[in-house]
Amino acid sequence: MTTLRHAVLTLAVPLALSACDKAPNLDQTGARPQLPGQKETLLPPMKIARPTGWNGAMPSVPQGFTITPIATGLKVPRQTLVLPNGDVLVSEGLGGSAPKLRPKDVIAGYIKSLGKSGSKGGNRVTLLRDRDGDGRYELQTVLINGLNAPYGLALVDGDLYVANQDALLRFPYRDGATHIDGPGDVVTKLPANPNHHWTKSLTASADGTRLYVGIGSNSNVGERGMALEEERAVVWEIDRENGTHRTYASGIRNPTALAINPATQALWAVVNERDELGADLVPDYLTSVRPGAFYGWPYSYYGDHVDPRVRPQKPEMVRKAIAPDYALGSHVAALGLTFLTGGGFGGNYADGAFVGEHGSWNRRQLAGYKVVWIPFTNGRPSGKPRDFVTGFIGPDGKARGRPVGVTYDPVRRALIVADDLSNTVWRITPSAAR
Repeated sequence: MTTLRHAVLTLAVPLALSACDKAPNLDQTGARPQLPGQKETLLPPMKIARPTGWNGAMPSVPQGFTITPIATGLKVPRQTLVLPNGDVLVSEGLGGSAPKLRPKDVIAGYIKSLGKSGSKGGNRVTLLRDRDGDGRYELQTVLINGLNAPYGLALVDGDLYVANQDALLRFPYRDGATHIDGPGDVVTKLPANPNHHWTKSLTASADGTRLYVGIGSNSNVGERGMALEEERAVVWEIDRENGTHRTYASGIRNPTALAINPATQALWAVVNERDELGADLVPDYLTSVRPGAFYGWPYSYYGDHVDPRVRPQKPEMVRKAIAPDYALGSHVAALGLTFLTGGGFGGNYADGAFVGEHGSWNRRQLAGYKVVWIPFTNGRPSGKPRDFVTGFIGPDGKARGRPVGVTYDPVRRALIVADDLSNTVWRITPSAAR
């Protein structure tokens, strides 16, 4: 490891620094992000915040809210689901990756590893229960074990669905259950060989008849060959009764979280865009997912902005590409999405969505590492994102935690946030609530 570290740093540091220009003052959030010129380099400027732990500190939330840890000691918590009885489910997993064929893949992989906790994924779903409604979750137990890098979760008509990195599984669920035995039924296999973007996001349609699974690309921009991208960078629509599926949307590079907007019952996603075109390209985004839509990957981004690295070029695909609805900023690595229902927290937090931003690695100035609030009006984003949970980067520039999944609990008026660096689940409530 010492030899690898020396070799990587010897090559990476001068190249990264040579590629590092002072970031321009760009507005890269909202419906019309500012997109600078492309700056393709041998290596992107890379920096990741090294882990340090919370060490008694806490994330920061707006005045009038309280944040508490409701579970610790987990094994890479990713997405969460609030059940009707108030129990919270947490998927814990860490999936595989595609072969590292280029020197830059090896270097980037090493640098990204510096920002991880070192924990092995739990390959399980853990259940948290607050027995008396006081905001303390006294029970922390494994509900389902023996999974394969689980990520997305959904509950429909008494069945619990878990999106492993290679298959969508169904488990019978009984209200109040604390353990489910058996391997589960395979609803459908999911593309997984290889598995560069391994996370499989999941949500159910408003009427529960269909399931949606987000399947990320197998590369940055198809550099491993488009044969490896069959049924990748897509959202599948799955009939939950018989497992048949169709491609609902395509060209959507890495849809890491899916959710139904309760105001319109439309499907929305947060998506991680491509790398290596500069610190300020390309913004990750939040978008409604339109049936049959093509979002550009790998041929273009934000509509008709052509990516010159892709061979062969396909102008006809660029002409088909639609622009996403709302930019979140370049390289924030959005991994969580939840909409508010029932009036939400009220006031400035009554109608909108929370997005968990895991944080950047391929830019010198850190981005993300927070949970943001995006206001909506009449089913559409209607304002700039506002910081809601911060403090994941400490004063020393090191990472105390990294947010992933976010889930709103409408009955208890609480926001649940998974933190896969400190292996914690956080709960945010109005200060007067429990």
